[in-house]
Amino acid sequence: MKIRILGCSGSIARGCRTTSFLLGEHILVDAGTGVGELTLDEMRRVDHVFLTHSHLDHIAALPLLLDAVGACRPRPLQVHALPATLAALRAHVFNDVIWPDFTRIPTRQAPFVRLLPLGVGDVFGVAGISLEVLPARHSVPAVGYAARGQKGWWVYSGDTEGLEPAFWRRVNALCQSADGVSALCIETAFSNAEAELARISRHLSPTALARELTALPAGIDLPIYITHAKPQQSSLIMREVQALDHGALRLIDLQTVDVLSV
Repeated sequence: MKIRILGCSGSIARGCRTTSFLLGEHILVDAGTGVGELTLDEMRRVDHVFLTHSHLDHIAALPLLLDAVGACRPRPLQVHALPATLAALRAHVFNDVIWPDFTRIPTRQAPFVRLLPLGVGDVFGVAGISLEVLPARHSVPAVGYAARGQKGWWVYSGDTEGLEPAFWRRVNALCQSADGVSALCIETAFSNAEAELARISRHLSPTALARELTALPAGIDLPIYITHAKPQQSSLIMREVQALDHGALRLIDLQTVDVLSV
């Protein structure tokens, strides 16, 4: 399975787009400004969007995606998210004030988009890919995801202040499964100098990341991809991350990667 890193920045600047991953050709995980990397033909082929949470950097391109290709699609785009995330989309985006309500345009029977609830632990089989919903803890209701590839599982934390014990139990189970984990993408949004801001906004700093990684089995050889770094601090964050005592773990800046093969 090919995963294109359309965007993985914590904010925008030249060369920095916010979070969106393309799994195969038909699934987006999050719909930040990175969606703008897709051609119109590539956008048309997206049938499912799985959102981690309602924050703007993870949903910003969703209404624009619908505006760009909604009328060209043979069926509604399927958007999957927690009920609270879907409620936020209805109230604050698809409300005929910020953006047209594409859940009923052009008709209620054949809209551009359908909003479909999911829950932690749900497993989806879509476009030949198995996708599992994982628990996450953030300032709004949030989830992470795990997707099974040919080489192993891709695991994405979503935005988090510190991961739920249930998240690590599931990751460790996947590590010990026959497939194993090929890649773990985990956010580290702020440097240690802004650890208090990270705590207040419920994100990770490198020191907090180090505490989280102790939940992994000792001695495991696993690539850890760091995502969601703020552009003005991304170099400092990665220096602080690389300075961690991380054993056999390989800590990699996701911004240096275009495609993951799992």
